[in-house]
Amino acid sequence: MSTTPDHFDQLLRKYLDGNCTPEEVEQLYAWLQTSEAHKPLLQAMQQDFEAALKTPAHLPAATSDRMETRLLQEISQPAVVPMHAWRRYLRRVAAAAVVVAVAGSAAFYFTRLQKQKNASLAAHTGAGKGDILPGTNKALLTLANGQVVTLDSTGNQVIQQANTTVHQHNGQLQYAVNGTDEPVAFNTLTVPRGGQFTIVLPDGSKVWLNAASRLHYPTAFKGGVREVELEGQGYFEVAKDIAHPFTVKVNKTMEVQVLGTGFDIMAYPDEKTISTTLVEGAVKVVNTHAARSLKPGQQALLDPATGEFKVRPCDVDQAIAWKTGFFEFDNADISQIMRQLSRWYDIDVVNHSTAPGHLFGGRISRNLPLSEILKMLEASGARFNVDNHRLDVLSVQ
Repeated sequence: MSTTPDHFDQLLRKYLDGNCTPEEVEQLYAWLQTSEAHKPLLQAMQQDFEAALKTPAHLPAATSDRMETRLLQEISQPAVVPMHAWRRYLRRVAAAAVVVAVAGSAAFYFTRLQKQKNASLAAHTGAGKGDILPGTNKALLTLANGQVVTLDSTGNQVIQQANTTVHQHNGQLQYAVNGTDEPVAFNTLTVPRGGQFTIVLPDGSKVWLNAASRLHYPTAFKGGVREVELEGQGYFEVAKDIAHPFTVKVNKTMEVQVLGTGFDIMAYPDEKTISTTLVEGAVKVVNTHAARSLKPGQQALLDPATGEFKVRPCDVDQAIAWKTGFFEFDNADISQIMRQLSRWYDIDVVNHSTAPGHLFGGRISRNLPLSEILKMLEASGARFNVDNHRLDVLSVQ
């Protein structure tokens, strides 16, 4: 695939004409982020978009015929945009994403622009006073002796536990074992609702924990296996060690056996199934009734009530979107969406909707305040009421 200036000029022309595929938009946006030169222009583009969103009648007629609502999901990094194309770029900026209604259901589709990683977006979108902000890096570390250590986004500390040194740097916890005679103790990392956290285990394996999750693990791996216990959701990058297989015990219901790989497990008690999604490598998912081996791009679904296993192809990007800073839905009903929002924004949800067949699909940044998420859903026919940290779903049309 060509990466010459002419290639990107052609992509820009296709984008301005509304003919880019989502993959081409992502490639183009990545290229546009390679310079600080046009940061003021990006800010102007954001202001232009916000004004257009407030007055949709002013949107270009050519694109109005094709879209009910235009939503630019994120402007996070400076871009290089040729000056001769800038005015046309501004006129079509609202075409970066779309909300449409279809045949008895609703879908909102957000073009997969380059992912943004930080909280600057909240300032861009203008989170109002009293708005509910997104989750942050925070967790509680419970040591083997019962001591509880609070961890947060800004913390930098060293925790000494016998011969084990634990370093916290911002949103990550990292273990370092000093000496081979280290006694094995067990720690628990608990991430509350409205939080996320990352841990590097003593063997170098890395685990990203989503909101309302818990990881129980030893301070040193000894013997023939490496074993941890998970509740909630975690993404694992397991350090390869063929002589010492890695096992994740999940909700005391099943286990995932690994040699070295990347995979996601979602095992929240309020979800109907436990899902294991393999990104790379190989895993085996086991319970008392059956065992299933997965290939990359496959997902195992376990019904805890019946013990039934199902293996299917899946969209890996969707399964691990939370890890990269997004919500991503594919034919999800409002209850599924609300469960994710409840965990990430630490809110209580009461669903009064009687439209279970109304489905949604799309990709939304997890860095947005709650009000911005609800505006996008409301563009697809949902109606809400927020009172303090309680969210009522009034209807879905």
